[in-house]
Amino acid sequence: MGLSVYLSGEIHTDWREQIIEACQGLDVSFSAPVTDHAASDDCGVAILGAEPDKYWHDHKGAMVNAIRTRKGISDADVVVVRFGEKYKQWNAAFDAGYAAALGKSLIILQQPEHDHALKEVDAAALAMCRTPQQVADVLRYVLTGGLPG
Repeated sequence: MGLSVYLSGEIHTDWREQIIEACQGLDVSFSAPVTDHAASDDCGVAILGAEPDKYWHDHKGAMVNAIRTRKGISDADVVVVRFGEKYKQWNAAFDAGYAAALGKSLIILQQPEHDHALKEVDAAALAMCRTPQQVADVLRYVLTGGLPG
């Protein structure tokens, strides 16, 4: 049995690389949104033309990025959503809700200081992890039945 895993959320740290590295040797394929912040923000206007109003600039980018996000979440067996420490990630919460609505197995990765704010998101998840290694351990268990350590 293999797994397709979509890695959504915070883009300012290397949590994705940590999970991918920890899953070496497992039958897991990973996908993710575009994590180049500038490219993600500007893709709409770079492809579809400039916008004088920042709202429409952002709106075009959000729509183009949504094509990738919807495809990635729809195709995934498991969706991992990371809520980072620095920014409020409304898009991550949206991705978690979208995945839950599609009935996807959902893993949340967050720090304790977000527990209260994310209680409803956590309630929809099948696992809530504190570290990328815990996410990898969940995926390893799902695939092999093996426990860590």
